This record gives sequence, C-alpha cells and structure tokens, in this order.
Amino acid sequence: MRIRTRAAWLVALGLLAGGCIAPWNKVAPAGTSVTAVGATNAGWIGVASPEDRNRINRTALAWQTGLAEANAGGFRTAIRSEGRLLASGGALSRPAPTPGSYSCRLVTLGRSAQRGPAFVKFKPFFCYIDLEGELFTIVKQTGSQRPAGRLWEDDIPTRMIFLGSLALGNEEEARAYGDDPRRDVAGVFERIAPFVWRLVIPFPQDGTKLQVFELTPVAEQPAS
Repeated sequence: MRIRTRAAWLVALGLLAGGCIAPWNKVAPAGTSVTAVGATNAGWIGVASPEDRNRINRTALAWQTGLAEANAGGFRTAIRSEGRLLASGGALSRPAPTPGSYSCRLVTLGRSAQRGPAFVKFKPFFCYIDLEGELFTIVKQTGSQRPAGRLWEDDIPTRMIFLGSLALGNEEEARAYGDDPRRDVAGVFERIAPFVWRLVIPFPQDGTKLQVFELTPVAEQPAS
C-alpha cells in the first residue's frame, strides 16, 4: 500500500473513502473507503447486508456488553483513561472528517475467545484522509488487516455509516463490499471532540464485542 505524505488541508463535508476513487459498488484499494457526497441519508440500508444492518442496529448493545466485559475483567482504570473515546454516548454533531494526515489507533472491548483479554489497546498507526473531486478518501496505511470501504450519511445527524471490507497481508486492493461476507466490515463513524473522530465497529468478525478506532489529525506524517 502506498503511503501519502502531503499535509494539505481541505475543508469539506462528505463521505469517508480511501486511497483512490472507486465506483459506488466497489471498495477502493487496500486500506481505503469511499462514499459519495450528497448520498441519501438512508442509502446505506440498500447496500448493507442484513447481517451488517443487524450489527449496526445493535451498536448500543455492543457498547453495553463490551464495556461490561472489560470492566468485569479488571480494566476499569484503562477504560476511564480513554475518556470520551469509550463513552458510548459521546458523539457530536457534524461527523464528516477534515482532510489530512491522522494518527490512528485501535482499542477493542470484549473477549474474542473464552480466555482472551476483554480490553486490548494497539500501537498507533498513520491514516490519511483526502478529498478527490467530490469524494473523501481515507487510507489506513499499515497493518496486516486494513479496513476499506465507504461512509454513508445517516438519518441520525451525529453519525455516518461505514461499510467496507478488509485487505489482508500484502494484498494491493481490498475486495468490494459484499464480495466476501467473511471480510465485510460495518460500523459507525462519529466526531467526539474538536478534531477527534472514532470509527466504531459493533460485533466485528474477530469475535470481540466492539472495535473503536480513534482518528486525530497531525500536521504532517513522515515518509516511509
């Protein structure tokens, strides 16, 4: 996956996407996600699989069960230290992101196996959000699993809906959403503070209860 190294900032409202522009029914290259500006608020419902619509509709339950397992597992202090990131009701208005480089990190809640930890915090990585034409693009630039997909406007004004797929290993491109249901990813994208966003994946296919990605802008990211 190519890493983009510019720090140009554009101000726009729209949808989340990745790497390069893709047709509406295709996922852009690995680590990217795409969505069209001006999409109908409920348009994602016609694209999402029944399983993913169910996951999104159970987001509140995912928060409840994930936090309960993590608290019961002795991670109360770690959860409190994350502040608004792990506050289930912390979404603010105007969820569309600002283009530029981002420092991103992932926290998971809930056990993926009977003996697995109920709270895991991963090392930060770089993401890039851009605006190409009328599309926002976002790139998760490193890692063995790189979500790629689209953000859709939603009837709930404090969130956007993410539908995507995973690129694995050295794959150059992610598969289109729906091509392989085992790789599909569905979630909710929210703004939780000035220039801080999160992508919440309820009941992901890794077996945890919740994946929470934090995205925070940085002025510039190093080349690699």
